[in-house]
Amino acid sequence: MPSQVTNYQCPACTGPLKYDPQSGKLVCEYCESVYDPKEIETLYAQKEAEAEAAKKKADAQYAQAVAQMPEGSPWSEAEANGLKVYNCPSCGAEIICEATTAATSCIYCGNPTVVPGQLGGMLKPDFVIPFQKTREDALAALKQFYQGKKLLPKAFSQASHMEEIKGLYVPFWLFDGKAEGRAIFNASNSRSWTEGSYRVTETEYFQLDRAGTLNFQHVPVDASKNMKDDYMESIEPYDYGELKPFSTAYLPGFLADKYDVDAKESAPRASDRAKQSFMDALAGTVNGYASVGMREGRADFYPSKASYALLPVWMLHTKWQDKDYYFAMNGQTGKLVGDLPTSKGRFWAWFGGIWAAVFAVIEIISRLL
Repeated sequence: MPSQVTNYQCPACTGPLKYDPQSGKLVCEYCESVYDPKEIETLYAQKEAEAEAAKKKADAQYAQAVAQMPEGSPWSEAEANGLKVYNCPSCGAEIICEATTAATSCIYCGNPTVVPGQLGGMLKPDFVIPFQKTREDALAALKQFYQGKKLLPKAFSQASHMEEIKGLYVPFWLFDGKAEGRAIFNASNSRSWTEGSYRVTETEYFQLDRAGTLNFQHVPVDASKNMKDDYMESIEPYDYGELKPFSTAYLPGFLADKYDVDAKESAPRASDRAKQSFMDALAGTVNGYASVGMREGRADFYPSKASYALLPVWMLHTKWQDKDYYFAMNGQTGKLVGDLPTSKGRFWAWFGGIWAAVFAVIEIISRLL
């Protein structure tokens, strides 16, 4: 097994420490500070113990915060009246629809066999952002999305493929909470000048310490196992100023996915997103240096509340040569992402054209030489 390696750094300037056999001391290469090896070992052991204690405390606080998060309320009989759940026997997706809706295909896998079920055992949403983009807006966005894609098969862009688009309210947990932490950055600035026949470069090194807290509101995590997380994050952000108290009046004409990932299961993902944003915010305060690198950092996120919301998404699922392709568009802002097939014939024609141009350039250069 490989042994653990510790890179000791100077407590004064963070430069690397090296053992000097003659003095039996650890010497800093930059500021020439001298330390007894036992002193440095004690310092590092103390830092590791403090870090471990801080981690245990943060983990306990996080677990307590998640356990105390308020949960939503169930559907009332009046709200559930007129709604049905359609279960896809192929992929297992459950979609909430009006009782009069005749589902023709699953929004996720395209399976045409769907059967009605009863609505129950689920919390009702706290909020909803109504659709602001229409079906026509979504179709126009899709057409624009594949424009200029030279390797896209012509047949794929036909209207028959784009007509399989549906409006879906996707379940999300929106987390409120607070992040706190600290980061240490190594930074440097250099300047150069000429002295006689020499070029002199002077580099200054800095240790920058940043710490603080940051409050978060509405950190989104999609609550559907069938929905691709990267798609949902790619079509962000939503304007949460447009959140409305949930009402079934917003559902007619659209589908609504049921959540199958609860708030406690979603909390770690929200925590990761908030902590990354917090560390990015700390890094954003380090300005005016030629180079900056994070030496160490830690952030913790403590959720205080999780709201259940339905957010609007236009979805397209289509098959091309036995492969599934999905597109998603933010039903509020119009931001769209998705996969595109590649025409092998166009690819090789494009590839051949590039190499023909390269060979032509090589031929011209060889004649000039």
